[in-house]
Amino acid sequence: MRPWTRDCPLFPGALIPQRHEAHTPPHAKTPYRVTVTPCARAVTAQSQPRTPAREATSPRTSRPAHSSVGPPTQVWFRPGPALFPRPTSVPPGPGRRLAFARWMRPVQLMKVFVTRRIPPEGRAVLARAADCEVEQWDSDEPIPNEGLERGVAGAHGLLCLLSDRVDKRLLDVAGANLKVISTLSVGVDHLALDEIKKRGIRVGYTPDVLTDATAELAVSLLLSTCRRLPEAIEEVKNGGWTSWKPLWLCGYGLTHSTVGIIGLGRIGQAIARRLKPFGVQRFLYTGRQPRPEDAAEFQAEFVSTPELAAQSDFIVVACSLTPATKGLCNKDFFQKMKETAVFVNISRGEVVNQDDLYQALASGQIAAAGLDVTTPEPLPTNHPLLTLKNCVILPHIGSATHRTRNTMSLLAANNLLAGLRGEPMPSELKLTQL
Repeated sequence: MRPWTRDCPLFPGALIPQRHEAHTPPHAKTPYRVTVTPCARAVTAQSQPRTPAREATSPRTSRPAHSSVGPPTQVWFRPGPALFPRPTSVPPGPGRRLAFARWMRPVQLMKVFVTRRIPPEGRAVLARAADCEVEQWDSDEPIPNEGLERGVAGAHGLLCLLSDRVDKRLLDVAGANLKVISTLSVGVDHLALDEIKKRGIRVGYTPDVLTDATAELAVSLLLSTCRRLPEAIEEVKNGGWTSWKPLWLCGYGLTHSTVGIIGLGRIGQAIARRLKPFGVQRFLYTGRQPRPEDAAEFQAEFVSTPELAAQSDFIVVACSLTPATKGLCNKDFFQKMKETAVFVNISRGEVVNQDDLYQALASGQIAAAGLDVTTPEPLPTNHPLLTLKNCVILPHIGSATHRTRNTMSLLAANNLLAGLRGEPMPSELKLTQL
């Protein structure tokens, strides 16, 4: 391995000593390659050793510029000596020896574990954190339970996703070091909040930043479902489009309709704001309590849940998952809906009793349904709902825009670092108010 001996552009005179060119974590079983950058270095686990034949070097830095080795399995970000200027300006003597001793003294770093490959903006923030040693599960696929437990053991901070179950067992494995959990989501139902609160662990989350993207998806899903777009696309592909027919693939329009929104929070309001220009005649909403100031923009009426079900032509579920909303949309709810009504859920799968929804759709009790969330996720491919033409199901992509996911990762990373440093988080979940 070639040592990198170029001066750091940020700290003149800072060099990378040979002894810092290799690091193997205790659990490593394969050779590791170190790539040093001016602000941090990433230690990347490779599935096989690198050879000179696979290596092209940059003449300016004498470091590999490209590698054809397979994808990494884990990535470690560890601050390198480039962060601390080499004390070459100190005159020879005891003072210089002391300065060098301090410069070479190991720094106590806080361990951070990231459960998935996150978007680049958040990754860059973590890589620049000189006080943290960051280990990331470098894959788009979920981390296995054993890998999650191994990674979180002894960690001071955890950055997780909605699909990572953080329960009492995992908290026990993490141990007393764990001070902060930052989740890349608005929902926190995957976190054992009561247990987290007992242990004094701070929690960061990512509200607001995904409101617009989720509202756009909700409107798209509603239009696709009520105008039967997936059916129409399939008819074109399978040869069903033979001629123009007066009633073929007719759906339902929004003009002069009544839209009911369950949960008029940030996302619920954003959905109503986007639906209003379609000529919706009336908005209804339900929730824990009336929100007259928020509802005034849409002249929305606060009604009971049964009344909303009975009067709405379109129903959009945008509430959070709580004990009160779990299973809210069940057999009784669907029986009260109009036969021409369209049901859309973009909140959480557990708000809906899916067996009751299937019966309502299959029997023609309601016209159609569009779901961006299900129970479980992913939904098994043999699930009965997937056999219905009048049910459109998406793989939980409400926040799936490049801008939104990057912003979420940036906020999650900043939440994590602020919590570790004892600073106010940009978006902290106030556990004392739960």
